[in-house]
Amino acid sequence: MKKKALFIGGTGTISTAIVKRLVNELDWDVWVLNRGNRSEVLPKDTHFITADINNEKEVLEKIGDLTFDCVCEFIGFTVEQVERDYRLFKGKTKQYIYTSSASAYNKPAANYVITEGTTLANPHWEYSRNKIACEEFLMEKYRKEGFPVTIVRPSHTYDERSIPVGVHGQYGSYQVLKRMMEGKPVIVHGDGSSLWHLTFNKDFAIGYTGLMGNRHAFGEAFQITGDEVLTWDQIHQTVADILSVEPKLYHVSSEFLSAVGEKYGYDFEGGLIGDKAVSVVFDNSKLKRLVPEMTTTVRFDEGARIAIDYILSHPECQKEDPEFDSWCDKVIAALEDAKNKI
Repeated sequence: MKKKALFIGGTGTISTAIVKRLVNELDWDVWVLNRGNRSEVLPKDTHFITADINNEKEVLEKIGDLTFDCVCEFIGFTVEQVERDYRLFKGKTKQYIYTSSASAYNKPAANYVITEGTTLANPHWEYSRNKIACEEFLMEKYRKEGFPVTIVRPSHTYDERSIPVGVHGQYGSYQVLKRMMEGKPVIVHGDGSSLWHLTFNKDFAIGYTGLMGNRHAFGEAFQITGDEVLTWDQIHQTVADILSVEPKLYHVSSEFLSAVGEKYGYDFEGGLIGDKAVSVVFDNSKLKRLVPEMTTTVRFDEGARIAIDYILSHPECQKEDPEFDSWCDKVIAALEDAKNKI
């Protein structure tokens, strides 16, 4: 009999690759529970349950007598949401995998090498603190009741629809690409030398699916990232090389970006000081003991080329952000003016 999985969400950057791998390569039966958005991106053999996960009565009616080998949560951001999942799926799944975040690790970190034993504490980002609280609730249920939870902590995972950059506006990375192509300076946080992991979603899916149905993963947390480590300058230089442009990288301290971005709605305290500005090297040996095939198969230069080719050939991915573009110009002009006045 095929194994059965239920995805809550299922059409995001990470979950889409996992569903495709399960259906197309590993022969799982997969159900996806969401409001019906972007269902066209998933394999035709995927089963769809159209419902609002917050309407517990509706969800229970539509699931009926189904039970699962694994329930995979990708849109649980608060304790109330994982409490809801606990009520819905206790006794209906052999495993519950919660997607947390590597941003939950201690900031600032005591050591740049990060393992699952690194303490969890992020005073700079509410998103991360909420993830920590979700982990604590679920692990308490595991310790007291044996609720079969596994926690995964992604870092910066991307797909063909977006290029990883450190500083961007509300519409994502396209405006940064546009600035590069127009020969305009691009803001890079710090001095560009901090270390960062980037993971293409197909690689992430290898690690994740290796934990599904794996009893050694119950009651455990695993970070899932690729092995490639780059500086932010190298990341932007790679993007510029693919675009065949000379990058004009303009370095600005993360503290300054946080201060001048807040009134424009940019949370750079959380996104930079609480995450991307901190040098990290993830030690994935714990994951690889359970999933030895986990490795980087798509280097960033390859993944970035896939993404840029896709973005530039799909107008719907070219969401311009004139407000962010203007903000970048203001930040750079202000700093240049300060240099001239001193």
